[in-house]
This record gives sequence, C-alpha cells and structure tokens, in this order.
Amino acid sequence: MQKRTVVKILLIFTLVFTTSNLFAKETKEEGSGDLKTEIKEFIDHHLQDSHDFTLFSDKATHKHYGFPLPVILWDNGLKVFSSSKFHHGETVAEVDGNYYKLYHSKIYKTDAEGTINYDEDHHATNAKPLDFSITKNVVSMFLIGLLMFFMFRGLAKSYKKNNGIPTGVGRFLEPLVVFVRDEIAIPNIGEKKYKRYMSFLLTIFFFIWLLNLLGMTPLGVNVTGNIAVTFALALLVFLITNLTANKNYWGHIFWMPGVPTFMKIVLAPIELLGIFIKPFSLMIRLYANMTAGHVVLMSIVGLMFIFKSWIGSPLSFGLAFALSILELLVAALQAYIFTMLSALYFGMANEEAHH
Repeated sequence: MQKRTVVKILLIFTLVFTTSNLFAKETKEEGSGDLKTEIKEFIDHHLQDSHDFTLFSDKATHKHYGFPLPVILWDNGLKVFSSSKFHHGETVAEVDGNYYKLYHSKIYKTDAEGTINYDEDHHATNAKPLDFSITKNVVSMFLIGLLMFFMFRGLAKSYKKNNGIPTGVGRFLEPLVVFVRDEIAIPNIGEKKYKRYMSFLLTIFFFIWLLNLLGMTPLGVNVTGNIAVTFALALLVFLITNLTANKNYWGHIFWMPGVPTFMKIVLAPIELLGIFIKPFSLMIRLYANMTAGHVVLMSIVGLMFIFKSWIGSPLSFGLAFALSILELLVAALQAYIFTMLSALYFGMANEEAHH
C-alpha cells in the first residue's frame, strides 16, 4: 500500500510539473520577452522621480490618471509652466519661443520636432536647463513634512491640556519619542548634551520611516530610494557633526594623543578621510537597501504575469506578500539605523577627553 501511494504521488507530481512546463512554454511562445521588457521598464519608471503625479495608467487607451506638477526651469531667465505640456513625454513643450522635451525623466532643450542628439555611447547631448521643478518626490516630502507637523503639534497640545498625558495619536507617538530619547540619543550622546540633537534625531527618524512606508503604497513613490535625497540627509549629518564638534574631536583626528609622532602623521590623513566616509556610508546604506527592496518586490510581482499558471502565480503572490511584511520591518529598521548612527557620530564629536 505504501508503495502504491508513493507511485501515485510521483505520478501526480509529474503531471503537475509537465502542465506547468507547458504553460511556461506557451508563455514564452506568446512573446514573454516583450513582457519581461515591459516589466523591467515599469520597475525603472517606478524607481525614478517624475514631473507629474500619475496614480495609474491605461495602456489600452493611452490615458494617464493623476495630476500635473509645476515645472520650474532656468534657461536665460525663469521658465515656469505645467508638466501637462509634455503629455507624459509624448509632446514638446514650447515656452517663450524655446522648446523642451521630457526624455527619461530629464528635461532637454530641443527644437520644434523634439530632436534628441546622441554621442557614441548613446547618451543625450542636448543642453539641459537648470531644473528646480516640484517633482513627485518633492510633493511627497512636503506631504510627510505637513503630516509630521500636525502630528507633533497635536502631541504638544495634548500635553498642555492633560498635564503631560498624551491623548489620541499622541499615545502612539509618545512611546516612539521616548524610544528615540532613551535608546538612541542618551546612550550614544550622553545625558549632558543629548537635548541639543533631539529635535534633529526625532525629525530624521519619523521623516525616513514615514517616507519608507509611503514608498510601499501603490502611489509609486520612491523618495528614500533616490540618491539625491539620501545625499541631502547625509550632508545634514555631516554638517551638524563637524560644526558642533569640540576640540577633543579634532585633536583625535589631526594629532592623536598617546601616539608616536610618526604614526600621528600617518594616521591623520586616514582619520580625515573618515570624516567623509561616515556620512557617505549613511547615504549608500539607506539608498541601496530601499532601492533593492523595491526592485525585488516588484520583480516577484512581475513573475505572476510571466508564469501565467496556477502554480507559479500563487507562489509569486505568496512570496510577494511575505516580502511586503518584511519590508514593513525594513522601513522602520532603516530609519532606526540612520538615526542611531547619526546619534553615534554626534556623540563622538562631543566626547570629552579622558585623563
């Protein structure tokens, strides 16, 4: 009986495996290469910033549902117009006799026909005006900033009304604020000087965390996966660290106490280089982790459209669901790591000399 059962299971497995292979072959014959290219283009488009806020698109009717954003250019003067003039990159925008084309999420100066010139490496050589536009990422940061303002304003009001006892959303915020203070700021900076940095640490923690959560929504927002945004955050940490550092901090960089003179000369350039490496690691860590998470998650979702089978699609859906839950943890973890390392650098910059 056991042998028969094993044989039946093997036959069923063989039948299922053969069926799934037939589905896969049919998908390939139907032109899955084009589908893979389409999925890759969708992922690339999701990761990039854009000059309009598109909620979703209908490729069958070539309609885009969303709203345009203001385009602000400096090209021998200020040029301000709506991104609707580009029609999602399909047309050329004419402003004061000048022509501009949206190409790969960048604005190039061109002619009335929208000609793009290329070099030997197929890179666009058209002139690019200075772009100060309000893009999708900028709008997202404004929204998160306003949300944080009203959240903490409400928390402050609840403290005043209830003698230091939070109410409403404040009950959720207070444990997080206490966590940043007791588990991040005080252990790394010290009880004497941690209050100088608490405002920045709270802002950076909630700002990154909420932006990470927003990036998991179907809105197609990828702010913390933008290298320019992570660079700006790391630059703030770099400036605050070095502008508030004490003499002991600089002394350990340029003339380390208790070290032979020859080694001081050798180690000083390395320590000086470390000043720039620390914020650079913050920038790359946040950017790489969030970008990789988006790419992996959307690639797994794309497998459902490639497999087109009753086996592959549910497996892809289950794996995507599990990774989405993991991404919720990663969203908070990356905010914690960035805040914790920032506090660590602030603490190193304010460490007192030991005798």
